[in-house]
Amino acid sequence: MPLVTATADPPWFIRIASELDAADARAVALVKDLTDSQLNWKPRPDAWSIGQCLEHLCLSNEVYAPAMLEALGDQATGPVDEIRPGWFGRWFIRRYIEPSTQPTRARAPRKVTPVVRQIDALILDRFARSNVAIRGVMARAHGHDVNRVRFRNPFVPLIRFTVGTGLQIIARHNHRHLLQAERVKEQIAVH
Repeated sequence: MPLVTATADPPWFIRIASELDAADARAVALVKDLTDSQLNWKPRPDAWSIGQCLEHLCLSNEVYAPAMLEALGDQATGPVDEIRPGWFGRWFIRRYIEPSTQPTRARAPRKVTPVVRQIDALILDRFARSNVAIRGVMARAHGHDVNRVRFRNPFVPLIRFTVGTGLQIIARHNHRHLLQAERVKEQIAVH
């Protein structure tokens, strides 16, 4: 009888899973005890509410997940320990995603711009489901070289990111907009 050995999760997998878990917990902390009115309150007419921040994250995850899954295919290409974005991926994250290095606010692509409507607390369930979809991408990517498998960017089809870069973008994007929503919540408390 052959001995079956379990392969350990690579460090990138553990790190991204931990960041998704933290994002889920932050979202719960943000939304619990808020009324629908507070969930939709905006500090300025051109700013997003907490609900809109969460909807934007849902939309982004819902667009990225299928693109990455399609690129991964069924044949594993061999696992890697760490995600190593190329120069363009690093630049993109630093310029458009990472909150500490983004010099100016960027406009969200139309596909992932929250619609102007009332959002209710069910947005929390949708956000959690969108992160579950990303965990599904991670599970499929587990045996792949996430630094080599490329997917077509769903917003700019000429651009191709590696699946690893895509996963990092999602994790940092979650952080960025949860931070934005937390700032809105602080203003609600004073408002």
